[in-house]
Amino acid sequence: MQTLTRFPPTLSSRAFIPPRLALTNLLRTHIPARRQLRMSTAIAQPTPDKIQILAHEQYDAPEVLSPASVAPDPMAQFRAWFKAVNEQGVVHEPEAMTVCTSTAEGVPSARVVLLKQADARGFVFYTNYTSRKSRELSANPRAALAFYWREVHKQVRVVGRAERVTRAESEQYFHSRPRGSQIGAWASRQSTVVEDGEVQARAKKLEERFGEGEVPLPEFWGGWRIVPDEVEFWLGKPSRLHDRVRYTRVEGSPDDAPQWKIERLAP
Repeated sequence: MQTLTRFPPTLSSRAFIPPRLALTNLLRTHIPARRQLRMSTAIAQPTPDKIQILAHEQYDAPEVLSPASVAPDPMAQFRAWFKAVNEQGVVHEPEAMTVCTSTAEGVPSARVVLLKQADARGFVFYTNYTSRKSRELSANPRAALAFYWREVHKQVRVVGRAERVTRAESEQYFHSRPRGSQIGAWASRQSTVVEDGEVQARAKKLEERFGEGEVPLPEFWGGWRIVPDEVEFWLGKPSRLHDRVRYTRVEGSPDDAPQWKIERLAP
């Protein structure tokens, strides 16, 4: 079983490269001229209360995407795409994904979080279990994810069921985090209203409390796994004639050996 996991890098795992040189190297070696970074987009403001986007980006991914070209399992296909995007080095934080949740009444909310693991069962991220997204997932355990890798003209869209990861999985990830982030998890009552400086003051007290000892995993903090029922891969093509391939879980197939229907969608 192949698992893709992204833990925070250690200081020793990265050689220091001056920021200006790093950007220069990136532009020279990784980004073709037709895809160089654009710092602004063409807009118009006909009235003070209106902005219009005038740009028409043309996509032209060199790959081919079709039901015949993809892996039989969407998680295998995702790992292949993610590893390729990561190795190309032109997408900053390819693990960034939009997570959409909703209340039991269907009121939606969305935010960007970081993927921390993609395994045979689904997509894992970590958060405070009292946060808005966790409260909504507890009340309505369905979610949608979206990855957008602009520089390589790719998107991945996911719809699935939410489940908490095991305590052991949360422990393993929590203790891989920088110590400051561990204390921050204790200090922040995520999504609650606070006063200026309140969280920082709480973090300082927690630093004194834990001293040099290990920071334990809070009971209110851990991971969610989105188990996909639908996964779509999108590849940008000229004239908006994009390639779209959708996996749909065959109803009744078991979670440990799901079967998938693979179809092409109109752009």
